Amino acid sequence: MEGYKVKKWFQKSVVSFLVLVLAAGVFQPAISANAEDALNVNAEAAIIVEAETGKIIYEKNSETALGIASMTKMMTEYLLLEAVNEGKVDWEQKYTIPVPLSDLSHRTDLSNVPLEAEAQYTVKELYEAMAIYSANAATMAITNIIAGSESNFIKMMNDKAEELGLQSYKFVNSTGLNNADLGEMRPEGTGADEENVMSANDTAKLAFHLLNDYPEVLETAQITEKTFGSVKMQNWNWMLPGLVYSYEGMDGLKTGTTDFAGYSFTGTAERNGTRYITVVMDAQPNEGENEYHARFAQTANMLNYAFNNFTKEEIFPANYEVKGQKTLPVVKGKEKEIAIHSKEPLTMVVKNGENDFAPQLVLNEEKLNEDKQLTAPIKAEEQVGYLTVEGGDDLGFITNNASEGGQAAVVTADAVEKANWFTLSMRAVGGFFSDIWGSITSTVKGWF
Repeated sequence: MEGYKVKKWFQKSVVSFLVLVLAAGVFQPAISANAEDALNVNAEAAIIVEAETGKIIYEKNSETALGIASMTKMMTEYLLLEAVNEGKVDWEQKYTIPVPLSDLSHRTDLSNVPLEAEAQYTVKELYEAMAIYSANAATMAITNIIAGSESNFIKMMNDKAEELGLQSYKFVNSTGLNNADLGEMRPEGTGADEENVMSANDTAKLAFHLLNDYPEVLETAQITEKTFGSVKMQNWNWMLPGLVYSYEGMDGLKTGTTDFAGYSFTGTAERNGTRYITVVMDAQPNEGENEYHARFAQTANMLNYAFNNFTKEEIFPANYEVKGQKTLPVVKGKEKEIAIHSKEPLTMVVKNGENDFAPQLVLNEEKLNEDKQLTAPIKAEEQVGYLTVEGGDDLGFITNNASEGGQAAVVTADAVEKANWFTLSMRAVGGFFSDIWGSITSTVKGWF
């Protein structure tokens, strides 16, 4: 009996040791083959998205609007980069800091770099302070440059959110602070203690558009340390290589923390040509874990899962023809049908070992008449729809846009000219007599 107890004690000791070893390896790149079963993100909401196609590979409570804190600044970054790209704002353009904004910038209870009253700073300097150090007053200076006021800028933020297809969001300031922290600088028309909210899905969608529309955002987002005046700005994204929770391939994007939002983080990392976007909202520490550490530990867990369990593969090659749907009928053309195929390969991330995919051809109904025919003239390589897949993971895509959502354009293989009036007339006559003959044969068959 004593030997049995010793044996059980030894087994428990070994198990406990292994648990500790596994827990210590949370930031290592390898995880179990049963990653999906083991992935239990300890956060109010979370999502993982492949950054090229927008394919969602994991989600938890991703549709609920929650506090986003300084992850808000991704929208401010988007609008700034858009303004620069359109020539409305120049990086070397200077802005004179008003006294109230200078006073706000000297508050040490908020993330800030000190901005001296009536001093001038370039847009580039203010942008770096916002993107690297999450400087709040610098962010508000940028909104004044772009929109003339914070209130005008908030309208731009909400309008852009609608344009980008976000569903669950509300912006009440440009920084992500609680409005109570802004005091008299609270934007007109907003609540005294309101905060910005978005769902994890919308946060990932914003990051997706930011990365794909303005990939240069990563040039600044991955800077680990830079000096602003007398302040040494260390990036709050501590998963950047060389920082506290260094993670291979990490190069963005934005942290966020308030009492309302909790510890949140939108991260992105790339390895071997595949990039993922992760969002954790109100991350909670596991037992014995540092509270500040939690969002980075959960992000590492999610990225490990993505990189170790999914692979980018070519599902269907370019010029692919769907069986039974290789042609479309044509009306008023020299030819009565036209061949169609995919213009480019259909590539997306798929779970390792998953290969049960069926092609799905989705035609553009606006191109077809009521009889599902194309009408000549038709150009070569005219897009008539897109190719996607059925089967496999059913979490879908962060966006339904054909150019971004795991879809390959389907085009016509050749051109079809419009038939001349004589040909069309002869077809009409032939069709008339064909209909008569069809009626006669049907009637005769009915006699017997």
